[in-house]
Amino acid sequence: MLDIKLIRKDANSIEKRVKEKEPSATLAPIIALDDTMRQTITALEQLQADRNSLSKEVGKRKKEGLDATEIMARVKEITQKSAQLSEELRTLEEELKKALAHIPNLAMDDVKVSQDVEENVCIKVVGEKPTFSFEPKNHLELNERLGLLEFEKTAKTSGSGWPAYKGVGAQLEWALLNYMIELQVLNGFEFWLPPLLVQPEMMYGSGQMPKFEGQFYEVKGEHSPLYLLPTAEVVLNGLHAGEIIEESQLPLKYAAYTPCFRKEAGAHGAQERGLIRVHQFNKVEMFCFTTPEQSIEIFDKMIATAEEILQGLGLHYRLMNLVTGDMSFTAAKTVDVEVWMPGQKRYFEVSSISNCTDYQARRSHIRYRKTGGKPELVHTLNGSGLATPRLMVALLEHYQDAEGNIHLPPLLAEKLNRQVLTP
Repeated sequence: MLDIKLIRKDANSIEKRVKEKEPSATLAPIIALDDTMRQTITALEQLQADRNSLSKEVGKRKKEGLDATEIMARVKEITQKSAQLSEELRTLEEELKKALAHIPNLAMDDVKVSQDVEENVCIKVVGEKPTFSFEPKNHLELNERLGLLEFEKTAKTSGSGWPAYKGVGAQLEWALLNYMIELQVLNGFEFWLPPLLVQPEMMYGSGQMPKFEGQFYEVKGEHSPLYLLPTAEVVLNGLHAGEIIEESQLPLKYAAYTPCFRKEAGAHGAQERGLIRVHQFNKVEMFCFTTPEQSIEIFDKMIATAEEILQGLGLHYRLMNLVTGDMSFTAAKTVDVEVWMPGQKRYFEVSSISNCTDYQARRSHIRYRKTGGKPELVHTLNGSGLATPRLMVALLEHYQDAEGNIHLPPLLAEKLNRQVLTP
């Protein structure tokens, strides 16, 4: 969340920057709560000073053998008033925390201000769109011939938006995941297989809640609800919640494989059928903890890792600098990696790499200690490396031939011990 000190320093300027991401947002309730809270703190401090002064007077009178009944009654009255104000202060602090939790992170200065996603800035294009001597099929049409994916039977078992990989399709999915994991380990990421369920405070710390409450799958826990991961970012961020990390340990670079679960599938257009948007999907996530000085360099390295994956697969892609209105709630800067899908005749995002600066760290109380200095908030960064459903779509559609067979790129052909996918 944002630092309340920033808002106090220049509320008008901060509100303007907040509206660059979320035009309907307002800081007015936060400013009012903060003013009331500070007035309450001042009143409490004055009561404490009055009580200390009167307590000394009580001691003096008793020492002198004088009656202190009236002053003691005033001390009692002040003590009761202090208790009342302390409770009011706790309530105000909680209300302020809740209000701040609904305010997005501020965009970095070099991010284009716009609410129009069509104004996202293309900063790099790699490779060329594949050309065909025939009309390329989409992945659903290819699947009718190859039988790599199952949609109908899993709709019976789980509902729409829950496809399955089967046979060689499942092997191809597993080969993709292994390739991405191996590459990230080579790039210095520590590999994790984390839990798939997290507590509400972990969802809060990563910025998923309360803003997007209701969009996740909830499981009844022993003492409180648990949530299926919408992304491994949630659990990786939570690993160091409440901790102070030594500066010498930074940057910490983690990679994790998990299935991800989201309720968002099914409410989109015909171009997002099949694997394009689903309730459950596999993803290898990158997540880093850095000092503020390291975060820009690590951001670039995370983008390079996502690029390396696509280059190894020989896919055409582009990098898009997102405008303020298209970035996630927690991000200060985001670059989307978009791959070309011939059967869809458009680009689709397969990775978003985001620098969240100290936004998640403030919510999760994650700090680092400089040598001889006081603890400061870390920066956190996250990015898909990569999510597989759209990557699978791109591969099938990119490497198809006129008969509907798939000619695998060399590294996947080697892993599957076969060069062509046929019925």
